[in-house]
Amino acid sequence: MNTQSSTDGVHLTLAQVEALTRRVLLACGVDPRNEAPITASVVAAEAEGVHSHGLARLPTYCEHARIGKIDGKARPVLDSPKPGLVRVDAKAGFAHPAIDFGLPALCEAAKAQGIAALAVTNSYNCGVVGYHVERIAQNGLLALAFVNAPASIAPAGGAKPVFGTNPVAFAVPRVGREPLVLDQSSSVVAKSEIVVHQQRGEAIPLGWALDRDGDPTTDPKAALAGGSMVPSGGYKGAGLALIVEVFAAWLTGASLSIDASSFADNLGGSPRTGQFFIAIDPGELAGEGASSRLERLFDAVAGQPGARLPGERRAAARARTATGGITIPRKLFDTIEAYARPA
Repeated sequence: MNTQSSTDGVHLTLAQVEALTRRVLLACGVDPRNEAPITASVVAAEAEGVHSHGLARLPTYCEHARIGKIDGKARPVLDSPKPGLVRVDAKAGFAHPAIDFGLPALCEAAKAQGIAALAVTNSYNCGVVGYHVERIAQNGLLALAFVNAPASIAPAGGAKPVFGTNPVAFAVPRVGREPLVLDQSSSVVAKSEIVVHQQRGEAIPLGWALDRDGDPTTDPKAALAGGSMVPSGGYKGAGLALIVEVFAAWLTGASLSIDASSFADNLGGSPRTGQFFIAIDPGELAGEGASSRLERLFDAVAGQPGARLPGERRAAARARTATGGITIPRKLFDTIEAYARPA
């Protein structure tokens, strides 16, 4: 692989990101049928500038596949207990192939029934949640997703983590344009952003996390070593995390966040977390002029000085990285390359 490198960084095109990701996942024993959805998610994250869920996450994926914390060869199993319900058991494997397996059935059921739900259980980190709901919206469906993660948020007023950063994502189809996508964590910032700061040797902003004693910290290592994330908006963020927990963990039959092993270290077995998706066909409900009403709403936001619609930064990043590629720290590149060698 020809790359442009310097002492501090390595420049990669998106095609090189794809080739590198595929090569190391396969080298770590991930089944080729499972590798493709993971690789596509990593490339999409880098293309949109969400580096915390791109190559920065890859060493952990590789490590967990190599040691067996995640079964890289697991084949998801799908069933439909009722016409509007789809369930996929990831079998302690990666979330990406399980979600990819379930999305066509979800979209088909939503178009037939008007609304449908997909419950993914016994899975793992699914990367950028917005990536998944956007694909549902590209099928003309309104999409909502809830995802739980190992506990790292204490309830408002408490000090012991109970909830994960538990993101929620939403996507709505638009006529003649890409879907609008909103993807946000229940915490002030996604935990993966703290991991990226640790990889780069950078301090985190005050207000993102607490250390193990419950005190505010700017040290990413202290935040990750027994600390907790700060919920977004205090009680509101903790309340959102609870809602996500009920949908993504309880309703899917997956591990509660307090019972899930960490996504970040090698301790414990598979996290067995869950993802829950809802897809709605808006055609029968939104009524005549639905598209123009939606754009009127969006124009009311985007037309104000200083305001912007969700997803605008990602769209700009896509345009930039499509031609300019990305640059990652030399240390991260070397770490990834090491996984391409036999264990």
